[in-house]
Amino acid sequence: MMPVAGPWRKLLPNIRLVAPDAPFPSGEGGHQWFRVDGQELRPDHIAFVRDAFDRVVEDIVRREGFDDSLDKVAFVGVSQGSVMALDGVASGRWKVGAVVTFAALLPLRPIPTENAIPILMIHGQDDHTIPAQASKAAAGQLRAAGFDVDLDILPGVGHTISSDGAARALAFLKKRFV
Repeated sequence: MMPVAGPWRKLLPNIRLVAPDAPFPSGEGGHQWFRVDGQELRPDHIAFVRDAFDRVVEDIVRREGFDDSLDKVAFVGVSQGSVMALDGVASGRWKVGAVVTFAALLPLRPIPTENAIPILMIHGQDDHTIPAQASKAAAGQLRAAGFDVDLDILPGVGHTISSDGAARALAFLKKRFV
């Protein structure tokens, strides 16, 4: 997220941006929230890492001084980060001000809510890692559960954050927080 967050800092001067690493090492030298390595994504993988996600977010919220103002917090995630962000709000654990996802899916059913957290889901039509249909299905489930969801499927985009996707996310965040 930091390649995107860097330019956003100048355009959102009164907003603090934090991009934590997932807590578990991946086989590719980076970090991950859950193992995938050729396996299908199983809901029990997500349920298993909820505590780790919550600890990371709780530490950031406390450190940045948002304990009593989660409505001023946005989750922005890519791929596994998107999955965890959606799970955090869909499960009712995190009542944040907004969510932006790039290349997401929702493996566990959302809990119905009366708090219509605004969610922007952005997905590349040419994503071969997580097909765009996954975001379409998640958006439908989230809307049915009471969330305020916008879905943008971007033609010619794969499993990445495109400049168009980043611009749409920035506009969404500006509208909600500036």
